[in-house]
Amino acid sequence: MNQQAEPVGPSEWTHRDEVGVGPWRGPWPTGEHYDPDLLEHGDRRNVVDAYRYWRREAIVADVDTRRHPFHVAIENFQHDHNIGTVVRTANAFAAAAVHIVGRRRWNRRGAMVTDRYQHLYHHAEVAGLADYAATHRLTIVAVDNTPGALPIETAELPRDCVLLFGQEGPGLSEDAQRAAALRVSISQFGTTRSLNAGVAAGIVMHGWIRAHADLSTAW
Repeated sequence: MNQQAEPVGPSEWTHRDEVGVGPWRGPWPTGEHYDPDLLEHGDRRNVVDAYRYWRREAIVADVDTRRHPFHVAIENFQHDHNIGTVVRTANAFAAAAVHIVGRRRWNRRGAMVTDRYQHLYHHAEVAGLADYAATHRLTIVAVDNTPGALPIETAELPRDCVLLFGQEGPGLSEDAQRAAALRVSISQFGTTRSLNAGVAAGIVMHGWIRAHADLSTAW
């Protein structure tokens, strides 16, 4: 059954005077990418200096020209508070998109407003994500500490892929594991059975960056 990916809108931005830069001093720069309101009142957003005073739409459009071809997906069947952290990390590594599978609503606090600059999609079931991946020729890579999973330290991550994460504790559902063409795990050496989902996502995304990214394009 084909399921259409549903775009998810961004959360609201909370103004914080202690970060960013103040009003532009001197003659204003020209260019449609600049936001007159930010130039007049200051830019307190959590963005890199290269995007100071830019309109949000212009920032998204610019990042779109150099996003990486990996996607990130996370199952959301328990309102996982780690999803915001996953979104923030996906934004830091310029992931193509983040997919929320299961419950549509999620706690955005951990995203630190980076969801405003990240393409987000919702799929009610794993089948919807699988259809999206097939349509866009993406390999689904399940990240879970289960028997038979390859160590991420030695596995070869596909360039065009969806990195699929579960929630700490229950991990990925059986449907998610069946949808994956590759299963990987993070090697652990201590006493805990599982890693925090946000931490695990950061480790695996950085593994993709090490294997495929052009580091000369980093800020």
